Amino acid sequence: MAALGRRMLALLLVAASAGCTPAPASRDEVASPVPSSAPATSIQRSTASPPPVPTSSSRRAPAVPSKAPSSAPPIAGTPAISAKARAAGLIDVRTIISDAIVDLRYATADNFVGVRLYPTDARCLVHQSMAPGLRTAAARLRGQGNVLVFWDCYRPHAVQVHMFEVVPDPNWVARPGPFATSHEAARSVDVTLAQAATSPGCPAAQRVQGHCLLDMGTAFDDFSPRAQAFATSGVSAQAQSHRARLRTAMNAGGITVYSGEWWHFDGPGSAVKRPHLDAPLS
Repeated sequence: MAALGRRMLALLLVAASAGCTPAPASRDEVASPVPSSAPATSIQRSTASPPPVPTSSSRRAPAVPSKAPSSAPPIAGTPAISAKARAAGLIDVRTIISDAIVDLRYATADNFVGVRLYPTDARCLVHQSMAPGLRTAAARLRGQGNVLVFWDCYRPHAVQVHMFEVVPDPNWVARPGPFATSHEAARSVDVTLAQAATSPGCPAAQRVQGHCLLDMGTAFDDFSPRAQAFATSGVSAQAQSHRARLRTAMNAGGITVYSGEWWHFDGPGSAVKRPHLDAPLS
């Protein structure tokens, strides 16, 4: 996200004038909301090198249904994940949803920190407990002509620490702790929707791996009240409908939305404090 400081200042000014409180960004755990009277602070992009991320070389949710609708077969030849990741119960999301679009933003500089935080070959890893629910959601969306796009999955603790170093405000970035929850426990995902086939008129900015992203009202990691899952002000009726479609599909699999971010969904046991995984992403 370019010019985050200016966007934050604009956001706080709008919030103050409208009497509303921007929702916190849940980059692992939900933090306390920012008071509408809080002073604006300038948060600059990080120019430091990304943290060392492990590689292969170096909100409570309801129960997941026991049976999920059939989905497309796993991708043939998907590389095996590391022994450490397997021991932690992690799986590559592409092995359970063959048509999943993996667009990990933290493996690029296109994120709120402004630098790459994951290896370029990072994979979308989730705990195996999320598999039935994600299959259910994907199958439901597939029947509606949509596919899931994954922006973030398992997040190593080192990355969470670096995020907080860049934005040391628990109102916006969760303070790293001694235990793993949510993304750090591989039990939460950041997702959006795309059309199963790209229409000829799809704008270049909405194209991703041969598909066309649906209008959801905001971009990823948007620090504004419009990013709230059930926001209506400033969010078109079409975008609200798309968000509802995504929530309904994920809820069918027992995966629930975080109210502060329309893209963040928590799987079973996401709020349980667990030891840090320290598993490689590739």
